Amino acid sequence: MESEPQVPLARMRVGAWLFAIAALLVVAGLVWASDWITLQNERTIYTVDCTGGGWQGRRCSGRLKASDRYRFRALRARGEVLFWVVGSGEPSGKLAPCAIASGRNWTCKAGPDSAHSITLQMSKGRAVASRNGTTRSFHAIPKWRWYLLRWGIALGHDAAN
Repeated sequence: MESEPQVPLARMRVGAWLFAIAALLVVAGLVWASDWITLQNERTIYTVDCTGGGWQGRRCSGRLKASDRYRFRALRARGEVLFWVVGSGEPSGKLAPCAIASGRNWTCKAGPDSAHSITLQMSKGRAVASRNGTTRSFHAIPKWRWYLLRWGIALGHDAAN
């Protein structure tokens, strides 16, 4: 009676390591795409424009296009939030005075740079739209979706973060 050939133990170990590395890469990719881990007290908001149409609430009647990335850095000791448009020649701005719990949770009063910002408040890592027009209007989407749009892959017409 012939027995089945045995898979060498070393080959099984290599397979297990390759599986573990692949799983780790998938988890790292998901963490990056969700912006779950960011630099301390810093948050980036990914925005979209509606080309060839208009906004009806969060729905674009045209085509979504990746727009500016607004980065916010909360400086708790100073009670300030610095902000800038990533990759832009626009000067950075400063919001103050601010009540800062963390880089993902803060509220600032309107000031000279408010009109250049998209928000005066961050709640659970999401920019809160101003209701009184003191900031720029915006439509935010998740990081992974912003990159897909930038690469020319459109998924739907809604800007939901």
